[in-house]
Amino acid sequence: MVKMSLDPVQVMSGQVKELKVAPSSNGDSRGSWEEKEEFNQDCLGLTTKPKSPKPENAVTIAVSSRVLFRTEREQKVFEQKGVEEYLRYQIEHENEPFSPGPAFPFVKALETVNARLRELYPQSEELFDIVLVTYNHAHVGIRLINTINHHNLFIERFCMTGGSSPIGYLKAWHTNLYLSADADKVREALAEGIAAATMFMPEKMTEVSESQLRVAFDGDAVLFSDESERIFKAHGLDKFFEHEREHEDTLLDHGPLKGFLEALGKLQKKFYAKGQRLDCPIRTYLVTARSAASSGIRALKTLRAWGLEIDEALFLAGAPKGPMLEKIRPHIYFDDQMFHVEGAAEMGTIAAHVPYGIAQNHNPKKNTSLSK
Repeated sequence: MVKMSLDPVQVMSGQVKELKVAPSSNGDSRGSWEEKEEFNQDCLGLTTKPKSPKPENAVTIAVSSRVLFRTEREQKVFEQKGVEEYLRYQIEHENEPFSPGPAFPFVKALETVNARLRELYPQSEELFDIVLVTYNHAHVGIRLINTINHHNLFIERFCMTGGSSPIGYLKAWHTNLYLSADADKVREALAEGIAAATMFMPEKMTEVSESQLRVAFDGDAVLFSDESERIFKAHGLDKFFEHEREHEDTLLDHGPLKGFLEALGKLQKKFYAKGQRLDCPIRTYLVTARSAASSGIRALKTLRAWGLEIDEALFLAGAPKGPMLEKIRPHIYFDDQMFHVEGAAEMGTIAAHVPYGIAQNHNPKKNTSLSK
């Protein structure tokens, strides 16, 4: 089975070219000066960074610095030499940008969607808003800012907790999704009702679209509750099929990532309203081990009753998910079972583990080898 790491330590292929970012205002002036500055930059053909939306209007994605960037060298300094040497190291290297981590392509795709939304709705704040979350001391913020500018990312909101849990801040940000390398913090976020997943870095990565955000979901214990999975684990496959046939008109309860799919659907509809359904830069996928005829109808009826559209649904009837995901090439795939996460990673897919539901009691202890 492919080896993965809780720290995004594997090298991504290729190099990211340094892009120069137009300087922003220092915020000390207002009114006519601000308008004049914008006018002058327009005349010069320059662009200013867009304003961040209000958290209550945005789809907020909180991303740990450990999954957005590769920080394994710094982590070793911290573990081997302690916090003071770690802070000294970060300050000494603050002009050296971090390399991209497993969440990097996903975040770039979010920004691509935002660019399209701003073209269609210049005044709207219904956008993705990215918050960088780190346990680091504020001293490390300079290196993170330098890295963000180096990679031409638009991330204005930081949450540097100095070792404290970020979960309370995530609630204040109205977070729709939290991605982290820390499985304990992910479980803590899920317990507080925040959609969350643990990200891993595969040894190889499939190239993903630069013009369309693709997000793939497992069904049970991800979009839906683990109700049906509990039947399967306790009584076997035949009893599971029987249960699903008897309850095909009974809606499944929601799972931890239903709200994130809803948020994606809300943004998709903004493109549909402008006649861009066939050119929508967001595409969603259901990739489930369920069988279509024997248990798929309940899943589809539940999504329809929720008012949610899924662009593509793959009912695999127990077949491996990795080959299908290799064809989809999602920026991120969510699953509650490490077996499927590892299978996806083996094929080069960035997969995220949702530690929720009955499967957590049955997951084999394979993932002890994932931490290096």
